[in-house]
Amino acid sequence: MVQKRAFPRICIALGLPDVRQLLEHARGEADAGESFLEFRLDYLDRPERGAEAIRDFLAQHPECIILATCRRHQNYGKFNGSIEEQIRILDLAIQHGARAVDVEIESAEAAGEKLSVLRGRAQLIISYHNYEATPQLDVVLNRMTRIPADAYKVVSTARKPSDFGRVLALARSHPRTPLIVLAMGELGFPCRVLSPAFGGLYTYAAPSSAEGTAAGQVSARLLRHLYRVEKLSRDTRIYGVIADPVRHSVSPVVHNRAFQSRRLDAVYLPFLVSPVHLRDFFTLAERLPVSGFSVTIPHKQKIIRYLDFVDPLARRIGAVNTVWRKGGKWRGTNTDAPGVTDPLARRLRVRNSSVLIVGNGGAARGAACALADAGARVSLVGRNPDRVRALAKICGAEPLLREQMGTRHFDAVVHATPLGMFPHVNECFFNGSIPGDIVFDMVYNPLETELLRRAREQGKEVIPGLDMFIEQAIRQFELWTGESAPRPLMEKAALEALEHKA
Repeated sequence: MVQKRAFPRICIALGLPDVRQLLEHARGEADAGESFLEFRLDYLDRPERGAEAIRDFLAQHPECIILATCRRHQNYGKFNGSIEEQIRILDLAIQHGARAVDVEIESAEAAGEKLSVLRGRAQLIISYHNYEATPQLDVVLNRMTRIPADAYKVVSTARKPSDFGRVLALARSHPRTPLIVLAMGELGFPCRVLSPAFGGLYTYAAPSSAEGTAAGQVSARLLRHLYRVEKLSRDTRIYGVIADPVRHSVSPVVHNRAFQSRRLDAVYLPFLVSPVHLRDFFTLAERLPVSGFSVTIPHKQKIIRYLDFVDPLARRIGAVNTVWRKGGKWRGTNTDAPGVTDPLARRLRVRNSSVLIVGNGGAARGAACALADAGARVSLVGRNPDRVRALAKICGAEPLLREQMGTRHFDAVVHATPLGMFPHVNECFFNGSIPGDIVFDMVYNPLETELLRRAREQGKEVIPGLDMFIEQAIRQFELWTGESAPRPLMEKAALEALEHKA
């Protein structure tokens, strides 16, 4: 009888095309301190060789736990043999030291009594995978638990935010049933981080130097050091950013490092939320529950209709970038506004200064309202003269046409359009001289935009978009936590994240 012990919280999924690569990556992960590895034997031309390789690997790393999987192609795996051959290979893996085996529900149901050869000699995991959607999960679990096993793995595909919320709820509502629960895809990524905190036995990670075996897998290093998967609990406060796309966001790096610095039991996650799923996200946020979140493109304006309270400046701007829950109510504000005024105020006296804002969208509107409220004389220019005039009327600014720039000069120019943002890094609103002593670009990716490069060449003082990003993030952190933000650490984290993406 196999001795049962708790699994580590992170399992490295190794799906490689030959035994040499499988062992090479497994040894690399073990040398890096990982102790729980899945050998996907179905990825190999000869799965039996992979089963035998378990013995060779454990001879060097006896401290490791090996989970052997040989999923049939009919069930989204790569093995083309019969169920009898599948059971034989997993039996061989156990003979060579595998401590656990994963059998998909379809094979388990068809195998019947043949499955008994596996259970008792290793921990048997029955798995269910749905690559299309997230079905009625209680129905799925009832089907699975008809077969005696040591644990049950339920993996679905999230099509909207509340889908992965239902996956997490399955583990929370069945505390007596050993479960592994996951949602695949970028939309389901938060589930991979939160699953162990909600009662899941463990989560899966990709190897550090190879592709994972499922969409949405990230490295164990990221799960462990950025998201602190091993330290999360049911009491952990959940924050995040909602955006579409969200993968490029550096906010998770910045806020998670800040939480760690202040020793707060909190985690900050990227939530992929499409415009049609904004209401659904609030369903998820209530159930998790989420304590607060950042809002960025394309939700800053539409989010207002779902909030209970919005502060006056944010309502005037017509955009919210920060949301938090207080007294069971959702509240919103706009920390982008001080993200513009504060960096400028460190370089000039904002009141009565002349500021040209380039743009006529939401970012320009926020900057114009904030600077007008601070007493600056604001002028606006953009590619859409009608929208420029409409925005100027709202915030009491002067509308200008592009051809008027040659005869005007300003104390500062604030660029509030996506021009120059990655991947269109060579674009710039100004072709010749930039009409301001200070040039502030709200774009922060790349760090050195084409506008800032030209401004430096012209001898201007420049303010990079990272200054605004950090300023608004600091205010978010302090609003959410009630603690002072670790500014130098947040700046360093943002710089490192942007340089890594470059």
